[in-house]
Amino acid sequence: MMDITQNYFEFLALPVTYQLDLQALSERSRALQKKLHPDRFSHLSDRERRLSVQYTAYLNEAVATLKHPLSRAQYLLKLEGIDTFSESQVQLDPMFLMQQMELRESLEDIADATDPDAQLEQLRQKVEQEMKSLREQFDMNYQQSTPSAHEAAAVCVRKMQFIDKLGREMEALEDKLFDE
Repeated sequence: MMDITQNYFEFLALPVTYQLDLQALSERSRALQKKLHPDRFSHLSDRERRLSVQYTAYLNEAVATLKHPLSRAQYLLKLEGIDTFSESQVQLDPMFLMQQMELRESLEDIADATDPDAQLEQLRQKVEQEMKSLREQFDMNYQQSTPSAHEAAAVCVRKMQFIDKLGREMEALEDKLFDE
């Protein structure tokens, strides 16, 4: 059977890297889903059925984590002993925080804009470019594999969390504006 004490990359037989091949992740996930599906264990003992359910749950959690760039970055840092999940008192550079305030103000102004669709698209492009830049910075720092580089990668993750939240807020505004 499988070993759920392995990290997600090992469990899925994938390289431990930020630039993950999502096609390989998908293919490996499908293969393991077929192998581990609880229906295949219905005729076996209670213990084996429970293990199948545990393996499938672990697989689903692994795929969900590795599929999303932000959660993959957080997980990679977690493997290095850096927790970016539960921090609340983290200092980020004031210029970044000012930029975030300006982006949020732009988002708030969209509802009253004469062409909210165009404004939203313009903001989306800015946010996507910022996220792309942060992902590249994260990957560069993470690959250096030194404690100081990993701390710099953690700063990127903290910034990515802000940008990710802004992206979700944009989606919510878009739903509100255009689904009515």
